[in-house]
Amino acid sequence: MSLRQRPRPQIDRDSAPWWEAVRRHELLLQRCAGCGTPRFPPRAVCNRCRSLEYAWTPATGTGRVYSWIVNHQVFMPSMADEVPFTVLLVRLDDGDDLLMYGNLVDAAPDVLRPGLPVEAVFADVDDETTLVQWRPR
Repeated sequence: MSLRQRPRPQIDRDSAPWWEAVRRHELLLQRCAGCGTPRFPPRAVCNRCRSLEYAWTPATGTGRVYSWIVNHQVFMPSMADEVPFTVLLVRLDDGDDLLMYGNLVDAAPDVLRPGLPVEAVFADVDDETTLVQWRPR
């Protein structure tokens, strides 16, 4: 299946700068200007100190597998040739509370184990959309 047939992210006010950075193949995190806490996903208010001030800072682009699912069900006809489809939940190395989803690439699901080191890779879907995916490192 072509990445072009995948559902597109729903970009909102808080996530638009993040998606723009991903399009440039950069992984960014919000960092609270009040307490310095990194946060993902992007949001207007810091969960720790309630500050509305933040800056975008580079992320390492690395993490460890926290959990995963190997999907064997065809939920969308356009993705039928990708089943099984593996989705990872990655704990970013930038902070214990930072979790990001993405699909597994460049490896079979049988290599997965909790704590497996992974790195972000970028997949350009079209002129407007780039997705973050994960591969073992």
